[in-house]
Amino acid sequence: MTDASTPRRRGRPARSGAQEGPGARERILGAARTEFAERGYDKTTMRGIARAAGVDAALVHHYYGSKDDVFVAAIEVSFEPAMAVTEILGQGTDGIGERLARYFIGVWENPVSRGPLLVVIRSALTHETAAKVLRGFVLRRLLERIAAELEVPDPKFRAELAASHMIGIAILRYVIQVEPLASADPEEIVSQVAPTLQRYLTEV
Repeated sequence: MTDASTPRRRGRPARSGAQEGPGARERILGAARTEFAERGYDKTTMRGIARAAGVDAALVHHYYGSKDDVFVAAIEVSFEPAMAVTEILGQGTDGIGERLARYFIGVWENPVSRGPLLVVIRSALTHETAAKVLRGFVLRRLLERIAAELEVPDPKFRAELAASHMIGIAILRYVIQVEPLASADPEEIVSQVAPTLQRYLTEV
């Protein structure tokens, strides 16, 4: 029994083999990804994430800080933007529009990454954290880095045009589910979108 007069220790929670064993951090991240995808940003709580991961809420705060921080981490783990940039740029400018479209549609078609993306898109209009994640991934960490490598004027503006095109498709196909776009073959979307992205990113 703990003496009531003994001050409580702050900071890192006491180690528990069941809670803080190998993979605890990964379990927290996986639980956060699922909670945000199923409940949305508003209804997801740090306690709920901890409960789903089988750990104490203090451990979630220890690893990730705030709800905003764990939200960003949960979204980031679903993507590999650095690898995507290398793959998209690695073959030169010919066909870059098609490679970018294929990457973007491929991320949305993957159920693992689609859930977090849906949360970001749906939350971006009302939550600055979600909007920041969207700007960070779609613009700064992917499109702007691609455009900066191309010898064209106004690379940032071109990146934003490309982003607006692809985000619009994502909203209509995966969020609002407007037909016939919602049920169109992904390859058909890529073939239709690629020439426009190519023009945005390479036409002088």
